Amino acid sequence: MLPDAIACWGGEAQLNPWLTQVQGRSPLLAVLLAFTETALIPGISAAGKTPRDRRYTAHADAEFLYNGPTPHPQYPLPPLQAGASPVLITRACVEQLATPLVLIDAGLVQPLPVPAIRLASQPARCLSTGQALPIAVAEQLFQQGQAQGAAIAAQHPDRWLVLGECVVGGTSTALALLLALGVEAAGCVSSSHPTCNHTQKLAIVQQGLAVISDRTQRSPLALAAAIADPMLIAAAGLAMAASQTMPILLAGGTQMLAAYALMAAIARTGVAWQPDRIAVGTTRWVMADRSAQVAQLGPAIAAQLGSEPLLLSTQLDFSQSRHAQLRVYEQGFVKEGVAAGGMAIAASLTCGATVETLRAWVDDLGDRAIAASGIASAATD
Repeated sequence: MLPDAIACWGGEAQLNPWLTQVQGRSPLLAVLLAFTETALIPGISAAGKTPRDRRYTAHADAEFLYNGPTPHPQYPLPPLQAGASPVLITRACVEQLATPLVLIDAGLVQPLPVPAIRLASQPARCLSTGQALPIAVAEQLFQQGQAQGAAIAAQHPDRWLVLGECVVGGTSTALALLLALGVEAAGCVSSSHPTCNHTQKLAIVQQGLAVISDRTQRSPLALAAAIADPMLIAAAGLAMAASQTMPILLAGGTQMLAAYALMAAIARTGVAWQPDRIAVGTTRWVMADRSAQVAQLGPAIAAQLGSEPLLLSTQLDFSQSRHAQLRVYEQGFVKEGVAAGGMAIAASLTCGATVETLRAWVDDLGDRAIAASGIASAATD
């Protein structure tokens, strides 16, 4: 039975079996960080006010997630249009649960300032080029993801995996991948904006799709190489391999649903996975986004690829937060990122954390962040 702090939005038949698998286990958090030049398009994302901010949002989020509040971070959390980075939610839960953390650089502009596994990859070109990554890089990235997934599962046999992401502009590449795979996703995806910029996203995606007019003849990995981002490819490999023995929560909304769709498509080519061990977990703000229809993506994936994910959300609410930068989440800003929803779900499953408890944890961390450096905030798309 789900705690009150968690809601189920789809794939209900898989709920109790998945809950049984994670029962009595503690989570491990792995976060895949990557960059796509799609993020540099003006207005595409609210995750950083300037193109330079958006280049290094992942570095700031990773540094805060690893170190917590510090007086002089190498990459301060950059300013947003409104709101504080969702990494505050993730860090608060990691601290309270003493969750082991693995950071994985799947293709950033430069190395992270904190310990991380660095995959042999590269930042992606803009999806509108239809040539985001060389196919050889994508294939190697998927294989490296598989190796990391197998290693994580072997090293932590008694834990379950929360797999998060940090990719500015990532809901746009997710939309591109979903449409390339034949999933009817137009108008469904969410974003870091309070009202999703569907028209802009779709126009950019259509440019990329026009370049790959032969997409029905391309493999799922070739499609991802053309119009996706490195995180999606690495996540597919990692989760497919880890799912052989380990329960997994894909921590994100639109982006992790796209990763799930890529897994389902790759599985059709003969690569093994265990979808009954995989769920998707996000935030209430993503699911409540009136300018999106994220709950429809699960059935749309099932209709095209034959597998519907279990979709959960934390019911975390900041309306009573003492921080204005958190209260604006209730106006639709930011919503999700850096495994925020997934770690809040993990806290409720692991130690029974209520909505009030979760909010108190994040408020307290916000106090410490202000005391350390005067909080300036980041977010992921």
